[in-house]
Amino acid sequence: MFKKSGGIAAAIGVAFFSAGFTAATSVPANAQDAAVCGTDRTIDIAEMTWPSAAALAHIHAVILEHGFGCSVEIVAGDTVPTSASMLSRGTPALAPELWTSAIQDAWERGIEEGVVVQLADAITDGTVEGWFIPRYVQEANPELTTVEAVVGRPDLFPDPENGDKGRLYSCPPGWVCELSTSALYEAFDMEAKGWNLFSPGSGGALDASIARAFTREEPILFYYWGPTSVLGKFDAVQLDLGPVKPDVYACNTDTDCNEPAGITAYPSSPAVIGAAAWLPEEAPVVAEYMAKAGLTNAQISALLVYGDENKADAAETARNFLKTEEALWTSWVPAEVAEKVRAALN
Repeated sequence: MFKKSGGIAAAIGVAFFSAGFTAATSVPANAQDAAVCGTDRTIDIAEMTWPSAAALAHIHAVILEHGFGCSVEIVAGDTVPTSASMLSRGTPALAPELWTSAIQDAWERGIEEGVVVQLADAITDGTVEGWFIPRYVQEANPELTTVEAVVGRPDLFPDPENGDKGRLYSCPPGWVCELSTSALYEAFDMEAKGWNLFSPGSGGALDASIARAFTREEPILFYYWGPTSVLGKFDAVQLDLGPVKPDVYACNTDTDCNEPAGITAYPSSPAVIGAAAWLPEEAPVVAEYMAKAGLTNAQISALLVYGDENKADAAETARNFLKTEEALWTSWVPAEVAEKVRAALN
């Protein structure tokens, strides 16, 4: 079985950007070649600290070890230390869900210098961030498609502690999204329009408030992001905030910016399948497989629902995905590889 260890180089203060890369792979000469790893090196895969990236690490570890016969090791990771180590040491070999907005310059430079590559988008339709309401609320009030329209109806989203006002559920204290949501609350002049801004004490508290509202089919206006199990479990509608205005968003999230808060949609953060440059060179069949392995927001959110509802760890969540989404992952690999993975799961 693949090994799990905690070794990742210390974080360096760098930032990077996702640049497109198409692995220079050739079609294997025969089916047997397509099932051979191609490198004797251990392919270490970064298991990030958030659920979707952790589950993806285990999914790919199973397929690479049992399907392609690679030597695989799962290592602990996070955005900055993982990227820093890839850029300086060529390890880990693979980061299945690397959010590149926080390390833009260094990552772009690493691609230009041939140190790292982007094999594909990890989240093919982009990450999601914004304000949501339940679909059942929108179906009862079809005009509620924009934040502006919802702001005009605080009566539909009463604050449980003050029914005369509406409530917007924001982010926990200290999160960047607390700054962005507070700025939008100010830009829409929501306090004057009869709204309270509610800041939950933690991510778990925010999730509990959302779950309670959906279970009771009560109205709720809340900030959230995806892919997540919450958006996989509950039928929420994202409200239109208009176009993304990068300068406005940058100011809204900068505590030193003195400009008035402005209205802007949340930008989608790039999330890529990143790899050390040696991987496609030595193991082109692995790179070819990874280039097909992107998932949509909805697919990742659905994957996470199992882990959330069953209190399953990343390895169990990955195993459930491989057993229940066979039609999906078998499209990434040759038939011989798929058969070996099936055998390992049984």
